[in-house]
Amino acid sequence: MTLPPGRLLLVAAVLFGAALAQAAKPSSDHATAGPVAQTEVRPAANHGPLAVVPEGRHTTPPARRTGQTSHPVTHQGNAQPHGPGGKVLYLTFDDGPQREWTPRVLSLLAKHKAKATFFVLGREAAAHPDLVALEKRLGHHVGNHTWDHPMLTHLTPAKIRQEISSGVPSKCFRPPYRATNAHVAAVAASYHQRQVLWDVDTLDWEKPGTAKIERAILQGARPGAIILMHDGGGNRAQTVAALDHALTKLTAQGYTYQALGC
Repeated sequence: MTLPPGRLLLVAAVLFGAALAQAAKPSSDHATAGPVAQTEVRPAANHGPLAVVPEGRHTTPPARRTGQTSHPVTHQGNAQPHGPGGKVLYLTFDDGPQREWTPRVLSLLAKHKAKATFFVLGREAAAHPDLVALEKRLGHHVGNHTWDHPMLTHLTPAKIRQEISSGVPSKCFRPPYRATNAHVAAVAASYHQRQVLWDVDTLDWEKPGTAKIERAILQGARPGAIILMHDGGGNRAQTVAALDHALTKLTAQGYTYQALGC
């Protein structure tokens, strides 16, 4: 049937209007969709001795090491936390090497047949390369603790890279003050260094007395635990005495002491 020209125009207009309405209608797949959620991807946790702290945790100590606690941290690595004997501790020492106290710590570790990991400052390593070489020769491992011990989360990206890159070469990196975030960890990773924190802070830098440092070590000891102490940054007589007492007791309990995979 042939429609008159006027009717044809009317039909065309109706069809065109219907098409416009359909195009303006939201698709059922997106009609109720909100903004796309931003998901933070974090590494899966297992239980080796290399500690990685998630962004936002333990990142803002108010002053030099003040307020640090021995909260548990997530572990990531390839060593066995319980070791062949079942009870392994990871002793770590920060801020050295130092001419007087590092040799005393090394002598004490030899006495107890213990291996440890030294997170050294680049400036101190440059001043005492013989001590770094001695640590390695005795079977201990060495980690990067930056060049000059700044709070990295307060620095520009360029300064963060400078501090980490000028530290000693290592597979491991420990941020000063435990101040870290995703960017700091990523910069360390760009230099093939895994971020290593700790499980037990002895607070020996406060010089609270030999008994308190020893108690912190003994109470925090458990298979796979990473224990933080210092061989640099000041007089470490209390640390040496406390560690001697603690290792005597822990060895009697069946503990052994290994270096981290740095």
